[in-house]
Amino acid sequence: MMAGRSLKGAMIKRDIPFSPPDIGTRELEEIGLALGSGWITTGPRVKRFEARLEVYCQTGRIIAGEQSCESAHRTVCLNSATAALELNLRVLGIGPGDEVLVPAYTYTATASAVIHCGAKPVLIDTQRGGDALTHNPEMDYDALERAINERTKGVIAVDLGGVVCDYERIFAAVERKRHLFRPKESDGSLLGDLGAKIQKGLGCVAVLADCAHALGSQRLVNRVGSGELKKVEWRRAGCIAHFSSFSFHAVKNLTTAEGGASMWCLPPSVYAQGVTDEKLYQMYQMLSLHGHSRDALAKSQAGSWEYDVIGPWYKCNMTDLSAAMGLAQLERYEEMLERRREIVSCYDACCDELGVFHLIHQTDAICSNRHLYLVRVPEWGESERNRAIEALAEIGIAANVHYKPLPMFTAYRALGWDIKHFQNAYDYYRCLISLPLYSKLSEEDVAYVCEGVKQVVDAHRKE
Repeated sequence: MMAGRSLKGAMIKRDIPFSPPDIGTRELEEIGLALGSGWITTGPRVKRFEARLEVYCQTGRIIAGEQSCESAHRTVCLNSATAALELNLRVLGIGPGDEVLVPAYTYTATASAVIHCGAKPVLIDTQRGGDALTHNPEMDYDALERAINERTKGVIAVDLGGVVCDYERIFAAVERKRHLFRPKESDGSLLGDLGAKIQKGLGCVAVLADCAHALGSQRLVNRVGSGELKKVEWRRAGCIAHFSSFSFHAVKNLTTAEGGASMWCLPPSVYAQGVTDEKLYQMYQMLSLHGHSRDALAKSQAGSWEYDVIGPWYKCNMTDLSAAMGLAQLERYEEMLERRREIVSCYDACCDELGVFHLIHQTDAICSNRHLYLVRVPEWGESERNRAIEALAEIGIAANVHYKPLPMFTAYRALGWDIKHFQNAYDYYRCLISLPLYSKLSEEDVAYVCEGVKQVVDAHRKE
């Protein structure tokens, strides 16, 4: 309902959920094989999934079936993107007394991972109206640069909706503030020594990517975490920032039910400190498995039960059951992305006809995986937006909001943040709805959503 009036037209009601998973027979087969193997916790399928994710993010190549592949061990699968982001921060040695710059416009996990480490999240407002080309609610990069000080140890950018942020601008900002950076000294522990070496090797604030939405998304860049490129080239999310984190939650484009992954891309100066990919990979394994020096797969070998506990750490590993689903999903991932492209093309035509803002997923320099479809009607306030969501629900269309800015939540208000200081983030949020977008939407479903959106917008404009 809009202002108490029913939507016009005699549409035959459909039931359109917001984002159900796309699970097919291949996933069921792979899970069945995992169950039958007798190995269901972290094991060979997790290792295979890590390797194939890394190859996909680096090259776009899909590896299917029993085919093996080689990787550089720069990817670790975990039980969530939140765990992945937190372990990225811990490997970097970020802790009490440190600050990490975080968008005010993001999901709570981006900032809560910083808090888990004992560091302070410093919230940065969005650009007014979002990025000029994509309308993505990216950080105000000038404000970000101004916020960097001697305590800043990291910047977390969020590739919201699958649109890759302007990491070149972020790298430029941290480079210009390099003179303020003070790497931590090692505390003598294995983890502390690794973090100190990485910070010294970077010599600047670390750039982290929250790629929870962005598996398969790309951007044209001339600078990545490993350094400047010889020429501008397409790079996928996961291979741009120093450290990246992915989500495979049930509502993501690729799902393992629950799950996530860490990935890194570091300059030669870090490896010159004695850091190796093997040491990094082993540290993630220990951090995610109670600090055990050997994982369960290694200990399963005859006579190999002995292990040490290096630190009193965490339990956030991925299981082989989850990896089995992920392997099957990855085999058909490009097919699912193609369907998303078709749906977004229809939504774009609808929104352009209505004259409302929407996320731009494709430009000359950006190719998104089309994870979310954000629509903004600037003349709406929160109440009008909420009534629009209710009106869509009445005709069976589940809409959502991505996201409520962090300073509007109790937890972040208690830390001293106030939404009145983040006007751009609030203005973006107040008139935003997210439309259903998933690969199982039929042509009829898409047409129904478009008609519903037209009726809701038209009803409001006639008031």
